[in-house]
Amino acid sequence: MNKIFCLLSVLITLHSCKSKTVEPEETKPNILFIVVDDLGYADLSIMGSKFYETPNIDALAKAGHIFTNGYATSAVCSPSRASLLNGQFTARHGLTQYEGAPSGLKWKKRNRYTKLLPPEYKHHLSQDDITLPEVLKAYGYTTFFAGKWHLGSAENQSLPTNHGFDVNQGGYEKGGPYSGGYFSPFNNPYMTDYEDEKGMSLSMKLAKETSKFIEKNKDTTFLAYLSFYAVHAPIQTTQSKWKKYRDKADSLGIAEKGFEMERVLPARKYQDNPVYAGLIEQVDEAVGSVLKTLKNNGLDQNTIVVFTSDNGGVTSGDNYSTNQLNLRGGKGYQWEGGTRVPLFIYLPWQKHSHQVIEVPVTGADLYPTLLDLANIPLRPQNHKDGLSLKPLFEGGIIADRSLYWHYPHYGNQGGEPVSVIRQDSWKLIYYWEDNHAELYNLDADLGETQDLASKYSKRANDMQTELLDWLHKMNTQYAVEDPDWDEQARQQRLEQNRTKLMPKLEAQRKDMLRPDWRPNNDWWGSAVSPNQTN
Repeated sequence: MNKIFCLLSVLITLHSCKSKTVEPEETKPNILFIVVDDLGYADLSIMGSKFYETPNIDALAKAGHIFTNGYATSAVCSPSRASLLNGQFTARHGLTQYEGAPSGLKWKKRNRYTKLLPPEYKHHLSQDDITLPEVLKAYGYTTFFAGKWHLGSAENQSLPTNHGFDVNQGGYEKGGPYSGGYFSPFNNPYMTDYEDEKGMSLSMKLAKETSKFIEKNKDTTFLAYLSFYAVHAPIQTTQSKWKKYRDKADSLGIAEKGFEMERVLPARKYQDNPVYAGLIEQVDEAVGSVLKTLKNNGLDQNTIVVFTSDNGGVTSGDNYSTNQLNLRGGKGYQWEGGTRVPLFIYLPWQKHSHQVIEVPVTGADLYPTLLDLANIPLRPQNHKDGLSLKPLFEGGIIADRSLYWHYPHYGNQGGEPVSVIRQDSWKLIYYWEDNHAELYNLDADLGETQDLASKYSKRANDMQTELLDWLHKMNTQYAVEDPDWDEQARQQRLEQNRTKLMPKLEAQRKDMLRPDWRPNNDWWGSAVSPNQTN
């Protein structure tokens, strides 16, 4: 009911119009919004990788604006994906953990032996939120979604089509390509498999469906939201791409040891996973195909393109896929590798800009930014934590502000229950296990190696007070101590991670880099057709 009431403020102006949409005063830009799952900040060649090759994404970035301090609002997927659509930080919208994760006593059954029991959280995008596609739709946009959703299910009436998208290709409650993998048939209940797609990658399939939508709606104004399942685990690629990157790793020099211990789990030390590299290249090819569709249909001159990720790359847990070079940690972690992500925005009316923007921004800012760029009135009552970035494209500034993160959970990748605040170059991490804080100056210490909380105690105390006050205003949820917590059991688990898990990972890494390695007979189904699309 709240959502219906809020939308009346947009639609009330239509009383005298025959159409049920707001008539635009001028031609509005189309929008192509691309989200890659688990793609790390350093997982693109334009962002510093010497191992991965992403020419199409690089070209897009060079033609647009590159945000060197672009952040997801969470180190895991569902919370940050919600923020992209509702313009709110996670403590406000309440979806603080990935959908389906256990909490409370259910978490305890996982035998992680953690000190705290993580709290309950919202399990789907709220029906009360007025999302970006809902507003765009009210202003005449045709809206399309393809790929990973992970923000609810048909059961709780929280599919893409319940939140403003006219068309849904492949989006439901699953967070990965678990039904069919990365090659056809995909066995996705919201997407049709076709006979001529055998051997096609899932990334290209989603690109194909997006291109079909664009071509069908080229004479309308549209939002095409392309949300790749890649590069989420389980990682898969073709034999040819594996060999290309296996040989490249060999030429660059394969280190004897590929992992080191973080606080909880081993972490990958280098970018040398040939399967992951091939999966990234498949995404790059898929992005290139959609950009080509825009150009072939004369739409590249009137289409804004946004490119980003939902959280950092996976250095620990899942498939231990990558390393974030100068950043500490990765997906699930409280450090920069967990939340700093690639963020590029291409504006067709700013030719060959390649403007580097260093102002810290988040995924919550994209909602108001796109409204502003489309000359649609902003809705601060909805996108409460997002700011329009339009002034930055014009050489101006945006208001100074603090950025907040709240993750009162334990990550599958080794992250701890924390809340975080960033002010200018300063970042404070507050740990809920023992209520201590770490303070880092990111300009001087991007790798977060020197905790300055003692040296700059006043700054740390002030930032901590602001963070905790803000969380209190959000009426958010917190982890609570497990009354049966066993520190000895926890230390035993950590020792197993060091002495048993890490050697196992080292063996798997070396095996994958052998010249004769083969995962199975048909390379996960990619070898079904000799005319496959890689």
